[in-house]
Amino acid sequence: MAGHSKWANIQHRKSRVDTQRAKVWSKLSKAIIVSAQMGGGDPDGNIRLRKAIDDAKAVSMPKDNIARAIKRGTGELGGGPVEELLYEGYGPGGVAVLCEIMTDNRNRTAPEMRSLFSKYNGNLGSTGCVAYLFDRKGLFLFDAEKCDEEELTMIALENGGEDVQPMDDKLQVTCEPDSFQALLDAFKAAELEMEVSEVTMIAQTQVDVEPGDAKQALRLLEALDDHDDVQNVSTNLNITDEMMADE
Repeated sequence: MAGHSKWANIQHRKSRVDTQRAKVWSKLSKAIIVSAQMGGGDPDGNIRLRKAIDDAKAVSMPKDNIARAIKRGTGELGGGPVEELLYEGYGPGGVAVLCEIMTDNRNRTAPEMRSLFSKYNGNLGSTGCVAYLFDRKGLFLFDAEKCDEEELTMIALENGGEDVQPMDDKLQVTCEPDSFQALLDAFKAAELEMEVSEVTMIAQTQVDVEPGDAKQALRLLEALDDHDDVQNVSTNLNITDEMMADE
């Protein structure tokens, strides 16, 4: 999973740079809307909504924006529903790519996704073409210099964590999605600072491709991640330190 950890770190680095941009707030608003649509507007009774609100607060999204998104999700405000979709395809060198989408207009989103894949020498595929190569997992990343690995491992294993691995200067913890909230709460209670905390699709195995394809694939991943309707991008590309150094 080392490649996935590096990609998660790239996304985290981008989010820090982009925290004040309206695009980030727009994505977070959609996450709140969908969460409220699915489980109601009370974060105490809707774990997914609570996480979406916490993510919004972490990048200083205004309270009024959060409140409006919740009301849109519960139907108190107009604007129509937001759909949650999964787009699948292949990048350069045949790497698998999954895009978790939230959109209020799939007729706009689909051709835009197809165009992005094509622009970076990839292909948007049919439903199920690559999803079987991934597992849905809870993922946490920590700065290895800011937390004790033994303490982290103990907390993880006592609260549903499956695996703790050192990854360069990070510590990675994975868990089943059902254990994510309990593990998140346990890390917060221990005052352990998380750089990444999300439920995401993680490739079962990583693949290597030719350097030219690898660089083009990374450009595709970043372009997809930058799209307004894309909430998360996953890949089975083995992202190396050399690739990251070139970015």
